Amino acid sequence: MKKVVIVGNGMVGYKFCEKFIEKGKNKDFKLTVFGEEKRPAYDRVHLSSFFENQDAKSLEMAPESWYAENNIELITSERVTDIHRSTKTITTASDRKYSYDYLVLATGSVPFVPNISGVEKNGVFVYRTIEDLEGMMEYANSLVKRKENPRAAILGGGLLGLEAGKAAIDMGMETHVVEFAPKLMPRQLDLRGSQVLKLKLESIGLKIHLNKATSQILGEEAITGMQFGEEEKLDVDMLIISAGIRPRDELAKTCDLEMGTRGGIVVNNRMQTSDPSIYAIGEVALYNQMIYGLVAPGYDMAEVAVNQIIGIENALMSSSIDMSTKLKLIGVDVASFGDPFMPPSKGHSIIFENKTEYLYKRINVSLDGKKLLGGILIGDASDYNMLHQMYLNEMKIPEDASKLILPVNDGDSSFGSVLDLPDEAQICSCENVSKATICNAIKNETCQSLNDVITHTKASTSCGGCKPMVTDLVNETLQSLGKEVKNTICEHFDYTRQELYGIIKAKKLTSFNDVLDACGSGDGCEVCKPLVASLLASIYNDTANKEYVIQDSNDRFLANIQRNGTYSVVPRIPGGEITPEKLIVIGEVGKKYNLYTKITGGQRIDLFGAELNDLPAIWKELIDAGFESGHAYGKSLRTVKSCVGSTWCRYGLDESVSFAIELENRYRGLRSPHKLKGGVSGCIRECAEARGKDFGVIAVEGGWNLYVCGNGGATPKHALLLAEQIDNQTVIKYLDRFLMYYIQTAAPLTRTAAWLGKLDGGIEQLKKVVVEDSLNIGEDLENEMQFLVDAYECEWKQVVESEEAKSRFKHFLNSEDRDDNLTFVPLREQKMPKHWAVSEG
Repeated sequence: MKKVVIVGNGMVGYKFCEKFIEKGKNKDFKLTVFGEEKRPAYDRVHLSSFFENQDAKSLEMAPESWYAENNIELITSERVTDIHRSTKTITTASDRKYSYDYLVLATGSVPFVPNISGVEKNGVFVYRTIEDLEGMMEYANSLVKRKENPRAAILGGGLLGLEAGKAAIDMGMETHVVEFAPKLMPRQLDLRGSQVLKLKLESIGLKIHLNKATSQILGEEAITGMQFGEEEKLDVDMLIISAGIRPRDELAKTCDLEMGTRGGIVVNNRMQTSDPSIYAIGEVALYNQMIYGLVAPGYDMAEVAVNQIIGIENALMSSSIDMSTKLKLIGVDVASFGDPFMPPSKGHSIIFENKTEYLYKRINVSLDGKKLLGGILIGDASDYNMLHQMYLNEMKIPEDASKLILPVNDGDSSFGSVLDLPDEAQICSCENVSKATICNAIKNETCQSLNDVITHTKASTSCGGCKPMVTDLVNETLQSLGKEVKNTICEHFDYTRQELYGIIKAKKLTSFNDVLDACGSGDGCEVCKPLVASLLASIYNDTANKEYVIQDSNDRFLANIQRNGTYSVVPRIPGGEITPEKLIVIGEVGKKYNLYTKITGGQRIDLFGAELNDLPAIWKELIDAGFESGHAYGKSLRTVKSCVGSTWCRYGLDESVSFAIELENRYRGLRSPHKLKGGVSGCIRECAEARGKDFGVIAVEGGWNLYVCGNGGATPKHALLLAEQIDNQTVIKYLDRFLMYYIQTAAPLTRTAAWLGKLDGGIEQLKKVVVEDSLNIGEDLENEMQFLVDAYECEWKQVVESEEAKSRFKHFLNSEDRDDNLTFVPLREQKMPKHWAVSEG
C-alpha cells in the first residue's frame, strides 16, 4: 500500500482527501494528513461568520471522525519541519519521522505583514485563523469595557480587509480602513467602481483612508496610533493587518525544490514540483508564474493531483485560470469577472452608475460587439452568474449590450433561459459541476429537488456564489419535465414564504425561535431571519420595538442611517397636508438640533444629521405637536401623495387631499415584503403621479380609477388599471384585498410590479381575485386588513414612553457621550457632512 502524506489541512488539503475518497482509491493508499492547527479543516471563506455565532464547529469542512471513517490518519497540532527527498521522509517539530511515496504540500499562505516599526505591539493582529479572531474579540471586549469610543483600524482595503472591517464594527469599534492604493479592492475594481463602494461603506459607518503609507505604529507596549507622514497620524487602539498573503513555502526550501523569485513552489500542469514525487496545491503553488488566492483554483489543483497519483495522467490543470469572484462584503454585493480593466484598444465598456443607490455596473464587450469580455458589479450582483457564463462560454450577446445591465422592466430578461447554456458550462467552479451534471441528475430521477441536487453533486456547497444559478437550473429542468417546483426559503425552512405565512398564522407563532422550533431546522441564517421578522410584523402589526420584528439596523433605531453615521427623521405628513403650526414645529426642531431639512418627493420633510442620542428627544417634540413616525426606514407604507384636488384646482374632479389622508392613515405602519407608496390625483392631469406608485387613485367622471403595481426606482413601471369609476368605499375594499393578497403571496423583498410580473395571468388574474373574488377570500382579506389597521401603534411614541426602549439610543454602550468624530460644513446656509465637501465638491 503506497503512502500519501499531505502537509496542510486547510480547505485545499481537505479537498484533496475528499477527492481521493470520491475516486474510491482511499483503500489502496494510506493517507496521512498533518494540520498545524488544533482543529480539523474549516471554511476560511466564511471566517467572518465566527463573529456572529462564535461556533467553530459550524465552520468545519468535516468532523474529526470523518477522517478515521475514510481510512485517513489526521494528525493535528503538529508542524512538519523538514523534507528529506533522498529517503522520502519528513520530520515534525516533535522529531517524529514519516515516510511517503507521494508528498502533497498544501501549506497555503500566511498574512503579509509589512515591515513597519512597532508592528509587534499589543493590539496588532492578523486576520487568518479562528485563534486570530478569538484574540481580536478578547482584546476588543477589554477595550470596550475600559475605554470610551475605542477605535480599530484595518491595514488593507482588499477583500479580506473589508471583511475584517465588518468584524471590527460588529465588535463595537469605530472602524477605519487604511489602504496604500488610491482605491479599494485594487485587484478587482476600477476607480469609478471603487468610489461607489467607498460611498456605500461610508454610509454604514466605515471610515476610509486611501493613498496612505503607514510608516510607524505608535505607542509604548500597546498600539495607540498609526503614523502616515511626518505630521499625519490616526489615533487607534487596535490594528488588524490584512495587506495580502505570502505563500507558506519554507518547507520547500529545506529540500531545494524549485522556487519562484518572489516565493511559491513552482509546479507544472500535473501539479508536480521539481521532484516528481512531490506535489504542491493551493496558495503555496506557483503555476504559470501566478499564486491564485481563490478557493476554486485550489480545488481544481487538488483534483489534478489526486488523478495524477492514482494514475489518470491525462488529467491536467488548465492553462487558463478564471479569477472571477462574487462576494457580499458588509451587506453589499461585489463581483468581477473576466477582464474588468479592459483597455479601449481591445473593446468597449458600458457603464451604469447610480451613487444614490450605491450601484455600479460595467461590462466590457469586444470591438465587434458580439462577445462579453468581463465586467464589474457593485450593489447588485444578481446577474453575475449569467454574465459569468456568457463570458466563459463566449455566448452571443444582445445587439444592444446595455440591456445586460439595464433590464427594461421587472420580470423581463435579456439573458434568455438558463437552459440555453451549453451542457459543458461549469456552473459550480469550486466543485467543478457542469450544467449537464445538474440537469441529468434530475432527468434520470436521481434527484427530485434542489436539496437533492446539492447533496448529490455538491454544487454550491463551498463559497455558495453559484447557488442562484443552480436553483434556476433545477427549477427550469423540473418545469420542462412537467414537475412541481417549490421555491423554499432556505435550508432551514422547507417552505415558500407564502406557506410559512400560513403556518405562522395558523399556529399563532410569535417569535423566530417559535417558528424555527415548529417548522424549521438549525439556527437560521441571514435569509430566513429577516424574512420571518417581516412575516411576524405583517401578521400581527407588531412594531420594530419588539426584537423579533427587527429586520436591519434602520429598523432597530427607527430611522435611516446616513453615510456619516447620523440618522434622518421623517415624520408622517398624510397626503402632504400640514398646518402652519406644525410647519413651525418642524422648523424649530430642525433649528434646535441643527438638522439639514429637505422636502422629499413624497411630500414630506426630511430632517438629516440627527445623532443617535438625540432621536428620542426629537421624536418627543414632534409627537407632542401631533406628528408620528413616517416609517421611512421600514418595508412598509411610506406615503400617499396627493395633488390639491377639487378644493383648490379648477381642473379637479374630486377632493384628492382628503382621500389621500384617509388612505395613508388607514395603511400607515403596514409591514409588507417591500416598501409601498401610493398616490391620489384629482384628475387625469396626474399631478400626484399616481400611476408611478404601488397603488394609485385618479378621479374621473363617475368616481375613481384604481391602478396598482407601479413603481419608480432603477426599473420604473406604470401601474395598471384594476377597476374604474368606483366610489371611495369600493376603492378601500379593493385596496384591502390587493394589499393583503400581495403581503401573503409575494416573494421576499419583491416590489408589487415584480410580483405582478410573476403572477400567473398577470393583471387579469389579479382582477379576478380582487374585484371578482374568484377565490372566495375577499372577505377574509378585508378582515385581516382591518385587524392590522386596528392594531396600529406609533413606534416613535412607544420609545418616548418607555425608559427601557430609550436606553438603546446612545452611541456608546457604557457611556452617554456623543460621537465627537462627526463634523459638518456649511452649504447653502445649512450644515452638510464634512465628507460631502471632500467627495462631491
